[in-house]
Amino acid sequence: MYSFKSRVRYSEIAQNQYMDLSSIINYFQDCSTFQSEDLGLGVDVLKTQNRVWMVSSWQIIVNRYPKLGENITIGTWAYDFTSMYGYRNFIIYDENNEIAAVANSIWILVDTNTGKPTKVMDENAAPYGKEEKFDMEYADRKITIPQLLESKDSFLVVKSNIDTNMHVNNCEYIKMAEEYLPDDFIIYQMRADYKRAAVLGDTILPFVSYQDNLCTVVLADESQRPYVVIEFTRRKDT
Repeated sequence: MYSFKSRVRYSEIAQNQYMDLSSIINYFQDCSTFQSEDLGLGVDVLKTQNRVWMVSSWQIIVNRYPKLGENITIGTWAYDFTSMYGYRNFIIYDENNEIAAVANSIWILVDTNTGKPTKVMDENAAPYGKEEKFDMEYADRKITIPQLLESKDSFLVVKSNIDTNMHVNNCEYIKMAEEYLPDDFIIYQMRADYKRAAVLGDTILPFVSYQDNLCTVVLADESQRPYVVIEFTRRKDT
């Protein structure tokens, strides 16, 4: 496992002084990015190869949200590579060495010249190695879109949503979707199935469904084709 230690910052907490989901995702992204950079497979190297890893799906389970000032350890490891896909687990340990959050993720290697997926070669995968898959209940990558969806006001993609790949960063979609959660909705699990990439100036049409302890958010283009489908599961003890 590749890991680094950190301390929960004020900029990473919500109004209740605990980390929010987007901060957890950003830690996961940072961890895998640090590993790639340390292995010599970072952003600049991938650019020379006209390659980029793009996340295809997330499944994140939060047992507890670390609090302001708390010491945490963030870890990640690859457990498989097949065809154009890379499979990676993430974990956050709290200061008592208990698991605060764990995740499964699927990534696609994309040729930036064509914009299409490309086969993962040994040079792309071997430096990461493979470790045992984390023991958890793995959800299906595909998320069922409810038939009844409530349309919300559209909005534009702005500069702050864009990352080094010149499209909306995967965490930004999650932050957009969280805006439609009820105030008392504490996220236990989040699943995201990314379909297409939105870029600067695109219009996003949100569609939302509330069902018991589930909230499903579809962020779509003006033709109602999804950019991403996101499913939030409420913690049952709230």
